[in-house]
Amino acid sequence: MNFNYSNPYTSTRLPLFARNVVSTSHPLGAQAGLRMMLKGGNAVDAAIAAAAAMTIVEPVSNGLGSDAFCLLWDGKELHGLNGSGRAPQSWTPDYFRRKYGADAATPPKRGLDAVTVPGAVASWVAMSERFGKLPFADLMEPAVEIAERGYLLPTVVQQKWAAATAELKSQPGFAQSFLPWGRAPNIGELFQFKAAARALRAIAETRGAAYYGGAIASAIEKFSAQNGGSITAKDFESYKPEWVKPIARDYRGYTLHEIPPNGQGIAALIALGILDEFDVAGLPVDGVDSQHLQIEAMKLAFADTYKYVAEPSSMAVTAEQMLDDAYLASRAKLIDMKKAQDFGAGNPVKGGTIYLTAADEDGMMVSFIQSNYMGFGSGCVEPEFGISLQNRGHGFSLQPGANQVAPGKRPFHTIIPAFLSKEGQPVMSYGVMGANMQPQGHMQTLVRMLDYGQNPQAACDAPRWRYNAGMEINVEAAMDARTVQGLTERGHRVEVINDSYQDFGAGQFIWRAGNPKTEGYVAASDARRDGQAVGF
Repeated sequence: MNFNYSNPYTSTRLPLFARNVVSTSHPLGAQAGLRMMLKGGNAVDAAIAAAAAMTIVEPVSNGLGSDAFCLLWDGKELHGLNGSGRAPQSWTPDYFRRKYGADAATPPKRGLDAVTVPGAVASWVAMSERFGKLPFADLMEPAVEIAERGYLLPTVVQQKWAAATAELKSQPGFAQSFLPWGRAPNIGELFQFKAAARALRAIAETRGAAYYGGAIASAIEKFSAQNGGSITAKDFESYKPEWVKPIARDYRGYTLHEIPPNGQGIAALIALGILDEFDVAGLPVDGVDSQHLQIEAMKLAFADTYKYVAEPSSMAVTAEQMLDDAYLASRAKLIDMKKAQDFGAGNPVKGGTIYLTAADEDGMMVSFIQSNYMGFGSGCVEPEFGISLQNRGHGFSLQPGANQVAPGKRPFHTIIPAFLSKEGQPVMSYGVMGANMQPQGHMQTLVRMLDYGQNPQAACDAPRWRYNAGMEINVEAAMDARTVQGLTERGHRVEVINDSYQDFGAGQFIWRAGNPKTEGYVAASDARRDGQAVGF
């Protein structure tokens, strides 16, 4: 039977209730994490195993050349991990202008000159060493098996794979790795990635040392040199992820935690701080007033985020100054409930991604995200080890300012995990993947849960909007037509989009219902991906 795999109907998922949970955007990734829990591992072991498997089963979004971030509740306190990569030592504005012209504004979008040192593998190792229970090599086993034996392509992954082919097929190593028959695999077709299995074994055997100074680093240096890049094994050898203190903002009696800059998580905190000045719950949940208010708050948040956020040492203001109560109250006063506006940045008082989450019955919760950026990232794939390399260097600027490229510097980053607590105790690990959709998704889903009492799966399934720039927003086709019309009448330039994967991200949620041993967790997985929440 040749099925039509497009579903003409709205699909509703139900929440999962369990004491031990893993939720990812691909079932095999979730199952990889669950295997570790059944083996006696904790939520950290599960998250690492799931992350490794996701590099194989969702290569359109991440790979062994990804960056990563994590928020981790160890049972007593919350920890942050910044696994974003640093620029090669050769990178300066002059380096790029000599190669790409005096008018170049950023490093290129694709190719080896978009690649910073990937931080995901180092993040797995750091998490395992500090909080894991099982041997690190065990955590790589599911991913190795999947890469060796292969897996059948699911619907959403296949659609995005095929869509990326035209742009990326000429990038070094892409066709060899991801176009096995000269084309993208079809839905239900077997895809094997034996080169990546080789890398995963080396990573497992050396606890990541092969990647940061061993055979894999040397292979990437050689591959880069052959294809016009300048990243070296020495750049890899000096790389370490950084444990950081999360930043936070209270909202409706809860506290939302985000990774501090160089990431954009602060945008969600700013938007919530602005919304705190309004009675959101008094507005109809899917009505035009509620949606307009949230859009305008998000615009204000992005205006400051895009101006000020960079590597912390390069920022003109601190995160604390950007989150100052009085400053956010003053920003809230700029909102006109009857008219959309194009806001500029204020003056704070001076003084393609996968997301997964795991939680266990001992109370450990992990909010983890890793990404190649813009789909397949740079499009470059080192062939011996199947390292699909990110393109995070494109996030740098070549112009003077906080985010100007420099050797060893980290660029402005889009991927952000989130964590919710109340009175110092954990409540929810969650995230919504998708470029600048991420803080927007954090805010929209949290407002639905905290202001309107929607359960995590309902908040995840609800129609979303996405702010782009200026007055332009996208809305999902499922949004109420009266609300869409009302937004248009207030001056928003609205485009209705049918492809929810492309524009509106996808979330994974684990809400702690009480004592994990007796009351467990409520988990949700976004229907905009092929994913699944699993547990026992």
